[in-house]
Amino acid sequence: MPRQERPGSDGEHLVQQRLGTTERADRFYGDQVLDHLNVRMREFVARQEMFFLATADRHGDCDSTFRAGPPGFVRVLDDRTLAYPEYRGNGVMASIGNISENPRLGILMIDFTRDRIGLHINGRARVVMDEEMRAHHPDLPVDPVPGRRAQLWVTVEVEEAYIHCAKHIPHLQKVPAQQRGARAWGTDDSKRKGGDFFGAAAEASERPPFRRAARTNEHLRGGLHEDTDEAAYQGAAAVYGGDPAHVGLPHAPRSEPGYGAGTEVSGRRDFVEELNAEFLDRVERVLARAQPRRPAEDEAGFRGWFDRRDG
Repeated sequence: MPRQERPGSDGEHLVQQRLGTTERADRFYGDQVLDHLNVRMREFVARQEMFFLATADRHGDCDSTFRAGPPGFVRVLDDRTLAYPEYRGNGVMASIGNISENPRLGILMIDFTRDRIGLHINGRARVVMDEEMRAHHPDLPVDPVPGRRAQLWVTVEVEEAYIHCAKHIPHLQKVPAQQRGARAWGTDDSKRKGGDFFGAAAEASERPPFRRAARTNEHLRGGLHEDTDEAAYQGAAAVYGGDPAHVGLPHAPRSEPGYGAGTEVSGRRDFVEELNAEFLDRVERVLARAQPRRPAEDEAGFRGWFDRRDG
C-alpha cells in the first residue's frame, strides 16, 4: 500500500509539533482531508448559494471576497473539478487578476441555515470564457436573470477538501422573501450596490493619494526576509555570509513553477538562508512559550459529516 502523504504546509506541521497537536492533526488529516469531493460533498456544493474566496497574487499579497448565486451556481463537473461563474461586478477583477498570476485559491462554503457546517476546498484554478465553457459543457443552463449571466467561469482542480466543524458557526435564518428586497444582480446603480456606506468617496478629495506597501527583493519569499530592503541587505551581508561583490546586483528571478526560471545570486541566497534560519529560530522560541493542550482537552470533536465510506 503506498505511503500516505501528510496534507498541509510545513509551517502547520512545525506548529503542531511544538504545541503537541500532531497526533490530533493526523487524526483529522486521516479522517477528514480528501483529495477529491465525495458524494456528500458534491451534494453540499450543489445546493449552496454563496461562498468565500481567497486568492493571492504572485507576490503573495492576498485578497478575500464573497460570491453568491442561486442554488447550484457552483457546478460540480466531476469529483475533482468544480466551476463557478463570474458575474458582472465593479470592474476591478481582483480575484481573476490574482488567478492570472497565481492559480492557487481557497474556497470556504458555510451552510448557516440548514446543516450549520462548512466545507473547505483548496486547489488550482483556470479562467475560462463563457463560450468555451459551454462548448465543453453544453448542459449548462442559461440563467434567466441578465445580471446572473456569466462573463467568465473559473474552473477549480480540487487538491484538498475537508470539513469546517460546526462549533463556531452561528445558526442563521433567512428573512422571508416578502420582507426583503430583490437582489440587484449586475446593477451599476450606486445606491442599490450600497452607495458610499463607509464614507470613502466623500473623503476622496481630502485624503492623500493611495500608497501601496513597498515590495523590494520581491523574489525572496518567506517570513522575516520577504521585504528586506537593499540597505538592510548590505548592512547584514557580512554578518550573514553574503558576498559583498554581489550586493546591489539586479534581483534574480525565482526558479520555481509560476515564477519564471532563473538562478539566484549565491551571496543573496546565503543571506536568505541565514535569515530563514533566524526566522525559524524566533518561531521556535515563541512556540516554546505556548502551552500544549492537556490530554483532557484533546477530545474528538465533530467528525464524519462528510463521511468517507465512498472512498
